[in-house]
Amino acid sequence: MSDATERLFSYGTLQQENVQIATFGRLLKGAPDALVGFRQALVEITDPDVLAKSGKRFHPIVAPSGDDADRVDGTVFEISPAELAAADAYEVDDYARVEARLASGGAAWVYVKR
Repeated sequence: MSDATERLFSYGTLQQENVQIATFGRLLKGAPDALVGFRQALVEITDPDVLAKSGKRFHPIVAPSGDDADRVDGTVFEISPAELAAADAYEVDDYARVEARLASGGAAWVYVKR
C-alpha cells in the first residue's frame, strides 16, 4: 500500500488526549464526523492496562442497526499503519475493527461490537 495513512473513526476513549498519548505517543488531529447505521451502547472493561489508560470502567461500543437514520457522533483521525496496530492492541476482545461508511461520505476503520 503506497498510502501511508489510515483513517480511524473514534466515538469513545480514543478521542481522549490521555489515551492518545498513552497509545500513540502523541495527540491526534481529527475532524468531526458520524458513523451511519449504528447504535451505541456500553461495555464493561476489565483489562487493567485499558482501565489505566482510559480511567473508565465502561466504554462505548457500537453495533450495526440496519437503519441509516441511526448515527453515532465522533472524530475521524488520520494515523499511520503502526498507529493503527497500536489502536488494535489497545482495544479489548469485545471489539472488532471493520471498515464503515461515515456521514461525510468517506469510509474509515471503526471498532464495533464483536
